[in-house]
Amino acid sequence: MTILLVEDDRTLSNGIVLSLKDEKTEVLQAFSLAEARELLQRPVDLILLDINLPDGSGLTLCREIRQAGSTPVIFLTANDMEVDIVTGLESGADDYITKPFSLMVLRARVNAILRRQKPEPDTFQQDGFSFDFERMQFSAGGRTAELSKTEQKLLRLLVRNRGNTLSRGMLIDRIWSDGAEFVDENALSVTMRRLREKLPGIPVKTVYGIGYVWEK
Repeated sequence: MTILLVEDDRTLSNGIVLSLKDEKTEVLQAFSLAEARELLQRPVDLILLDINLPDGSGLTLCREIRQAGSTPVIFLTANDMEVDIVTGLESGADDYITKPFSLMVLRARVNAILRRQKPEPDTFQQDGFSFDFERMQFSAGGRTAELSKTEQKLLRLLVRNRGNTLSRGMLIDRIWSDGAEFVDENALSVTMRRLREKLPGIPVKTVYGIGYVWEK
């Protein structure tokens, strides 16, 4: 397992390395965007990214990473205003941790992200819901539901990221990734409403101003 840590505070960076590095985990250190881009020439499993870096913003790098692939990103930053958190999540980050933070909590959040990277079966069953994404068979309380391809994409993202709030921007990018130049943000709200109608009782909560979360 390889983690890229992009943090210009060398003391903090070294402390994080000591906390995360073990016989199964390698931690690469970058202290600027330029060093991070160079290290990203090799594959990594997770990126821990500061926002305020000496040669630019980590938000820019996060967007570049999202355009190139799906490597998970966790922001580690002193920017703790609500608008900062929303901006970070909408730039494509999988998690957002504000400084100061506990190294124990950081390690737990890192492990949670890495566990989700493992391939999951294409089936899901919980509390009367049964989803088979490969066969495109979906039911709630024993009643079959016909879902559109867009609704299936949204459902898959929510189920595979249970317990994590997914921003509207990230969902739109992932669901409508077919090259469309413009997608009205209302399209996501409409898709969510139809999904709730077809699968009544799904434990999806609206996180106002941010996105949605499958709570169970």
